[in-house]
Amino acid sequence: MNRIREIATILIAMVAMSCSASADPSDPDLIFRKSTTFKLLTPNDKLAVYGIDDPLVDGVACHYTSPEKGGLSGALGLAEQTSDISLSCRQYGPIKFKGTFAQGDVVFSERRSLIFKKMQIVRGCDTRRNILVYMTYSDKLIEGSPKNSTSTVPIQPWGAGDNETQKCADFVR
Repeated sequence: MNRIREIATILIAMVAMSCSASADPSDPDLIFRKSTTFKLLTPNDKLAVYGIDDPLVDGVACHYTSPEKGGLSGALGLAEQTSDISLSCRQYGPIKFKGTFAQGDVVFSERRSLIFKKMQIVRGCDTRRNILVYMTYSDKLIEGSPKNSTSTVPIQPWGAGDNETQKCADFVR
């Protein structure tokens, strides 16, 4: 009976790993991971740094760091991840808006537990100062989390040929 449980656990782990291995084009880019705790027989707890591009604003990238639980439940994708996520967004080229957006529109979202919790990165515009504002937070079906992080991107000319600095206020609905 114990042998059957071992085989079932191994098969479940293999299925979970194969499901998480398929990459979606909207998935964030993993920059690197750093172990924070050591676990002998299961994966370590880690901090992972990811990069995403704003899908509506060319020239802006955000990087966020999120904790990833190890252990057996982390390896199987069953662990509820914590809400401690940091965020940094920067202009890396000329800023061009692809369309209009509402204050607080979701730029990126990912689940942080099997069904109850997700992390979101949302975008807004400080129209008075012409600054894009990004915020990350996690929400839970039953009880939300006050943990959050904010980053701002002043919209500025990029290089000698960029004479048309756009105003985010022109693109807020």
